[in-house]
Amino acid sequence: QLKTHCKILLIVRRESDGIRRYVHLSTGNYNVRTSRMYTDLCLFTCDPLIGDDASALFNVLTGYSINNSYNKLLVSPNGIRQGLSERIEREIQHAQAGKGGYICFKMNSLTDFASADLLYRASQAGVKIDLIIRSSCCVVPKVEGLSENIRVISIVGRFLEHHRIYYFHNGGDGNEEVYLGSADIMQRNLDRRVETLFPISDRQLKRYVVTNIL
Repeated sequence: QLKTHCKILLIVRRESDGIRRYVHLSTGNYNVRTSRMYTDLCLFTCDPLIGDDASALFNVLTGYSINNSYNKLLVSPNGIRQGLSERIEREIQHAQAGKGGYICFKMNSLTDFASADLLYRASQAGVKIDLIIRSSCCVVPKVEGLSENIRVISIVGRFLEHHRIYYFHNGGDGNEEVYLGSADIMQRNLDRRVETLFPISDRQLKRYVVTNIL
């Protein structure tokens, strides 16, 4: 039995040209009280592939089907861990090829040791890593021979920094990837909860997240 921690709303609407699905994906709870105290981000989209993913996810949540394959969403259990690991490995390859690997993660907590070990390996390969962690972090930065390319900072401000952002440089030139969601890099979020990370594909929106927030 898994806790459902993803924040997702699906609207299916009959329109003049057929059925259209609108999807709202959020990093924060649909909660009046916390929405006044937390900073969060959301995406409202009618992207058909994300609509397919949302329908598939709701079929899983209602017990209608079992699905481990999604078009654009990274879905836990299993999917987020695998998706993040593949992208970190890709940054390692970029760094080794001289393309300047870079990662920036923003979240509440980073306590998954397997993910920490992968970030250490990325640092050793030359990937520059910025971690913005509000609470617990098991990654120790600036250790010679281990984590010299990792920087860890925290933000304490008027509002609770609640959104999770995962940025991968991916060689640059417009190929950067930005994922948002409510999943921390913790074993419970990666392996024991239903979580989603959703991509920001629009270049202007990606630029806003990276420049104005990260």
